[in-house]
Amino acid sequence: MARRKGLIVQMLDARKQTKKLEAQAEARRHRELIAEQKRQEAEAHREARQAEAAAKKAEAARLRQEVQAKRLADQAAAKAAREATQRERVEERRRAADTRTKAQEAAAAKRQADREAHARKIAEAEFRTEAIGTRITEYAQLLARRNRRAAEAALELRAALSNGGPTAFVERLQHVLAQSRYPEGLTGKAAAHYDPASRELLIEYELPLQNVVPTVVGFRYTTAKGMRAIPRNEPETKKLYGNLLARLTLRTIAEALDATSPDLVSGIIFNGYASTKDKATGRAIRPLLMSVGAERDRFAMVQLDEPELDPVLCLRSHLNAIVSPHPYDLEGVRPVMSFDLSKYKFVDEMDVVAGLDSRTDLLTLSPGEFEHLIRRLFEAIGMKSWVTQASKDEGVDGVAVNEDPIVGGLCIIQAKRYSKIVGLESVHALAGVMDHKRAAKGVLVTTSWVGKASRDFAAANGRIEIIEGRNLKHMLKEHLGLDVLIGLGKLPPGWDRADLE
Repeated sequence: MARRKGLIVQMLDARKQTKKLEAQAEARRHRELIAEQKRQEAEAHREARQAEAAAKKAEAARLRQEVQAKRLADQAAAKAAREATQRERVEERRRAADTRTKAQEAAAAKRQADREAHARKIAEAEFRTEAIGTRITEYAQLLARRNRRAAEAALELRAALSNGGPTAFVERLQHVLAQSRYPEGLTGKAAAHYDPASRELLIEYELPLQNVVPTVVGFRYTTAKGMRAIPRNEPETKKLYGNLLARLTLRTIAEALDATSPDLVSGIIFNGYASTKDKATGRAIRPLLMSVGAERDRFAMVQLDEPELDPVLCLRSHLNAIVSPHPYDLEGVRPVMSFDLSKYKFVDEMDVVAGLDSRTDLLTLSPGEFEHLIRRLFEAIGMKSWVTQASKDEGVDGVAVNEDPIVGGLCIIQAKRYSKIVGLESVHALAGVMDHKRAAKGVLVTTSWVGKASRDFAAANGRIEIIEGRNLKHMLKEHLGLDVLIGLGKLPPGWDRADLE
């Protein structure tokens, strides 16, 4: 029992021990739970603190970053501003340097341009001076540079004369003279007439005007005064012009003689004219400045290539030329050629005017009386005139000479006392006689009229004048005081009977 009792006690004790152990275990678990809870709470609290600290730290870091970023931004902005300012200063310095460089370059370029312009002006002055000197030299060498090949045309000229007569001869000669080369400003323009019977060649030459001779000797350029012409003194200018005309005369005569053979041309009559305007009237004038009759043998004595040859003295003293005393002033002279009137057979003068009453009909006059009336008319106009013989007059009814040195010359007159139209053949015949007689002008005077073909031919010829009946009536009234009648049975178109009554 006791053992049982002891077992029970032991069992109770064991149970108590177990319960105690369980209670202890439970208490331990409870404590461990509380401890775990506390630990977890502490861990959570710690984590919370850590999180808060981390948050604070992160916020602080963020704030620091913001501050740092702001500081960096401010620094960057400041740096950018400094750099911009520096760049602007650098750009300003660069611009200033560029401006200085450009100004220096511009100044240098201007100085260079001024130097080049000055050099160009000096070169221009030298060039213009040299050009003037060259022109004067070319004028001085006109004789030396004449056409040396003119003699090669002698055979051609002979053939032209044989095949085409004087007209073809003259045309070919003018072509040969035109081959001669002249300095700029000189044309060498010439016209010619040839008389095979006398073997004389008449040359009319168009002389240049005074402006071909430079009135300055050169040019000089200075910065202060610019381009300045150096004037040539007037006596020297006039002498150069006179020498130029003389050289042109000698050169043309020489080339014409070289181009023609002695058996065809024994001498040359040279008349040099200058075409200009009369300053007093504005009318065209053509003064004769140079006139010379050069025989071939006498001209051959002239040494044209001699540098010491004085062309003016040669013309005046050796060739007995008539040279204008003041060619620069275009003072005309009388031609050296005196018309050979001995080749015409003249009749004694008849004072037909004294036998006319104031109302004489011109158609009632004899041909001789009419020719003498026309002679008196030309004398009243201011010309010397003669009436030729009726036989062998070669179509010449009268000859008149105008001694004016400018517009003068030999004039062939045909007087036609007709009651009907004068045919074209009469005008053609007058032109032929003019060429044969080397006349300067031809005048056909008629009591009737001519046709359009005759007027056109005269206009194309340029040296033929036609005086028809009604004009003749007015001229007789004006110059001789004769109020004549012309009793034409038929009037041409456009005429009125009152024109003749």
